[in-house]
Amino acid sequence: MDRQYTLAVIGVGRPRGSDGATGFGMAHDHVKGFLSTGRCSLTAVADISRDNAELFADAYGGPRLYEDYFSMLRTEKPDIVSICTWPGLHAPMTLAAIDAGVRAVHCEKPMAPIWGEARRMHEAAVASGVQLTFNHQRRFLDPFQKARACLKEGRIGQLVRMEAECADLFDWGTHWLDMFHYFNDEIPAEWVLGQIDAREVRTIFGVPLEQQGLCCIKFANGVRATLMTGYEMNIGCAIRLIGSSGVVEIGWGQPELVLRHDGAWGPVTIPVQEGIHDHAAHGRVAADIVHCLDTGDRPLLSSYNAVRSTEIIFATYESSRRRGRIDLPLNVDGSGLQDMLAAGDIGPGEPRAA
Repeated sequence: MDRQYTLAVIGVGRPRGSDGATGFGMAHDHVKGFLSTGRCSLTAVADISRDNAELFADAYGGPRLYEDYFSMLRTEKPDIVSICTWPGLHAPMTLAAIDAGVRAVHCEKPMAPIWGEARRMHEAAVASGVQLTFNHQRRFLDPFQKARACLKEGRIGQLVRMEAECADLFDWGTHWLDMFHYFNDEIPAEWVLGQIDAREVRTIFGVPLEQQGLCCIKFANGVRATLMTGYEMNIGCAIRLIGSSGVVEIGWGQPELVLRHDGAWGPVTIPVQEGIHDHAAHGRVAADIVHCLDTGDRPLLSSYNAVRSTEIIFATYESSRRRGRIDLPLNVDGSGLQDMLAAGDIGPGEPRAA
């Protein structure tokens, strides 16, 4: 009989769009995904809001409730911990779970508000043998898997360049930078050259964001990539893969890919089974996490992959701060964006002269 794993959740929140919700309610997606495997039992949740914890427990079978996640980790000793708090809490909670001896941590993205925290989480997991994953769930969705299949089948020749657009580098950009690595066989980046504009600073989940950004990347195999964010980001699709003999485009809304190739430059549509935001991904994520606990394989959403994408985010900020190219690995612990805001180099109003 297959082993059953105990699951605990830190930070349950309220469902997206419900009264009192302050985020996307990702804990609900995480738990539904793990329960759908038939291999996990939800035994405990921790949340500083007793009301949120009780509502969550009522919805998912009455797990034991805690307001202190340290106490929960000590008492319950779960196999898997799901962390669904805001990014500023990811590192201390992940490190506490690792220290408590859990077998797996599945944490929401983005990894952390500063590069040093992201790196330390990954390093701690590697040193302790804990399976650490971050929820870049789109790797499990049909549009992205079919686009990757187009590459692997040679339908657009050799991959040459990737382009993408999204709202920001940190919260949305972490998905698309993760996709760049997914499409490019996890090849690491060699350097990053970037710029950001933050004359109107936004925040998400307590972390400041740029209003507009541009990130240019060279990977070790020569493939180049560009990510445009925020104001006037429009490139005509969400992600574009440019090969030596064709192009494949992933759109924002339509349930299809657009393929142009082999001299017949007219578009060919490729139907897909779901959109790029489909919640079905979470069950597949959980199934992969459980499978890899069984086998010792590396999960598709491993921190080995997430840390590369996160490094590019902070390398872009640092490139803007230094006004130059950043050769990787990145040798700072903080966030160039936050450093510039603190120094008054960027912020509300017109950009300041150097």
